[in-house]
Amino acid sequence: MGSSLIGANQLKKRMKDAGLDVKVIHSPVNQIPKETDVVVAHEGLAARARQAAPQAVVLSFRNFLANPASDLLVQRLKAGESISDPAGSS
Repeated sequence: MGSSLIGANQLKKRMKDAGLDVKVIHSPVNQIPKETDVVVAHEGLAARARQAAPQAVVLSFRNFLANPASDLLVQRLKAGESISDPAGSS
């Protein structure tokens, strides 16, 4: 859980540095808030995240330190582009 908290804090900082007013929270996969729009989850938890938050786009990654899902999210939000679930479920 320590690594995921570090990842969430890094994403918060990246959003702030990009000038994006986006709320980033750290949550257990089975407690994802209903109002969540996008979930960034480790690939081992992505299917559970999709079940827990069917309304949300789920972006998955393999490595907390080199996280292309966070990179993609920041880039697309900064460019005003849409975010979609690569698995096609959202």
